Amino acid sequence: MNCNYFNSNNGTQDDYGLKYINEQGYGLICKNYKLEFPPQHQDIQPGMEYLMEPRPIFNNPYYRGSGKLMNKVAIITGGDSGIGRAVAVGFAKEGATIVIAYYNEDKDAEETKQFVERFGVKCILISGDLKDPNFCDKVINETIDNFGKIDILVNNAGVQYQQKSLLDITEEQFDLTMKTNIYSMFYLTKRALKHMKPGASIINVTSITTFKGEPELIDYVTSKGAIVGFTRSLSTNLANKNIRVNAVAPGVFWTPLQPACWEAEKIPTLGSDAPMGRAGHPYEIAPLFIYLASDDSSYVTGQVMHVNGGEYKG
Repeated sequence: MNCNYFNSNNGTQDDYGLKYINEQGYGLICKNYKLEFPPQHQDIQPGMEYLMEPRPIFNNPYYRGSGKLMNKVAIITGGDSGIGRAVAVGFAKEGATIVIAYYNEDKDAEETKQFVERFGVKCILISGDLKDPNFCDKVINETIDNFGKIDILVNNAGVQYQQKSLLDITEEQFDLTMKTNIYSMFYLTKRALKHMKPGASIINVTSITTFKGEPELIDYVTSKGAIVGFTRSLSTNLANKNIRVNAVAPGVFWTPLQPACWEAEKIPTLGSDAPMGRAGHPYEIAPLFIYLASDDSSYVTGQVMHVNGGEYKG
């Protein structure tokens, strides 16, 4: 990527490529990327998809299901929007029954439910706080009461908060991030396991940041690193029961988590550092979840799958 310096005080800035600006008003501007996302910020976590401009692309109309998940029951946390929504749509195309556990994004969740049901499958919504073990009990109980089993668990829900320094991260924020991103995964997985049989699949969502670091997401990266350890250990523990546990590590994807986390000026450059020069859209990662949920991956467990436009290779 070709970059050059400019002076932000001389009125010559003509796009949203600003990556950094110092005390003297000099910054680094990068030209070789397509501007897809205008500056925007949401003061809510984990963010609302219906407020985003442009809306994330969650459906590939050219993808045709082949019954890979027929008669399967899948719980997807954070399935109301972003990657979770794309996964719900992909699973529905493959014939799965969908249970979406989400926080409070009612408008997004209803939109996802309506879209999923176009494919002739059942979808129920369960709203609440996954940090609360009692709500995790509710998710499992309602799934069993409605459908009698759990074949797939996708632990996707999470939050991230931008902070310039470790000194800016309060104990309350650290606690919230850890409880949302890893405690809830522990709570829900423990309860789901009681109902999962051989051939079941657990898919946890970690992050590229675990492997390359992110200086302004220290608590988030810490929680996502814990997910990698959780995945690898649990996969070994459950291998003799033929219950597979894998993780997906997305790079930068255009989801509500981005405007809910980053300052508005950072949004236009999201993903520009990747070799492909752009952020991903949720539909571009959903097929990997289908693979990990289906019998196509019957000999795959304990793995971390990377999808990041070539930014990290490992």
